[in-house]
Amino acid sequence: MIPRLMVAFVLLAVCSAPVMADRLKDMAQVKGVRNNQLIGYGLVVGLDGTGDRAPFTNQTFRNMMNQFGITLPDGVNPNLANVAAVTISATLPPFAKAGQELDITVSSIGNADSLRGGTLLMAPLKGVDGQVYAMAQGSMIVGGFGAEGQDGSRITVNVPSVGRIPNGATIEREVESPFSRGDTITFNLMRPDFTTARRVVEAINDNLGPDMAYAHDATAISVRAPRDPSQRVSFLSILENIEVEPAQESARVVINSRTGTIVIGQNVKVSPAAVTHGSLTVTIQENPEVVQPNPFAEGDTAVEQNTQIAVTEDPSRMFQFGPATTLNEIVQAVNQVGAAPGDVMAVLEALKQAGALRAELIVI
Repeated sequence: MIPRLMVAFVLLAVCSAPVMADRLKDMAQVKGVRNNQLIGYGLVVGLDGTGDRAPFTNQTFRNMMNQFGITLPDGVNPNLANVAAVTISATLPPFAKAGQELDITVSSIGNADSLRGGTLLMAPLKGVDGQVYAMAQGSMIVGGFGAEGQDGSRITVNVPSVGRIPNGATIEREVESPFSRGDTITFNLMRPDFTTARRVVEAINDNLGPDMAYAHDATAISVRAPRDPSQRVSFLSILENIEVEPAQESARVVINSRTGTIVIGQNVKVSPAAVTHGSLTVTIQENPEVVQPNPFAEGDTAVEQNTQIAVTEDPSRMFQFGPATTLNEIVQAVNQVGAAPGDVMAVLEALKQAGALRAELIVI
């Protein structure tokens, strides 16, 4: 029995719904105003016997002891059960200043069972250029935990080998920003589109005056701006709140084969086509039977396999798409057939190959 509708149809936009204008700050990003990723390596100490015993952990611990004037004898293995080697990652936001604090994520890179209760020792965080931009240290917050019995049974909730330290890093170096350079500010659209770029230019020129903005391509729009930083901040505040009506998205059908989700865009249409899709079911049933020998035959009791194979083909109904079928008509046609997610995917792929689906088919 095929369920009536197992596939999730998500309507990206209803044809009768009005198009809403978006603020420029929700559609585009200012060129040069960006985040920067930081990464570091360090030690977490104070663990309750859940640390790792990796060779690089011992080496890091020896190097740290040497910095404090303590030299471990050669051949002595510290066997550190309460220490774990970790990587530290953070995101440096734009315009971040020295002395401000960042949230950091700490992850075990050895075989530590848990970082719960540990404290990260001071560690530098570097950018892609190899320069140190922040220093990290602090007590960790770990959401996961685990428990283990003496018989080897074990249970783990979430991930105990990863934790966070709110405000765990202090910025030491600022990243130079190109925000105040030049005579223009450039916006990069998050979703490139020639029509949207034209509308952004028209909206800016209508609000600020002719020839204030011009488009480079489907992504970049430059606006003439004052050089003074304070005036530029006020000017950008006005720009990012200008409302623009974005262009309609191109026709797309997105299929997630893992979850059975199908998303059909507003402008998807289907040329005249007739579709039928059959369902073939093969059932294999094993019925073992016990065979007893004759009373005086001196034989052994045996099990005889009895296999039954049945092939069933469900009746299929053909449904027809008319010319320039709309999104609602596509959904209604599939609902009437009662197709399962896999069947709908197969139908859409066949329509695309036949040239009847007038949309881009994307499988993720």
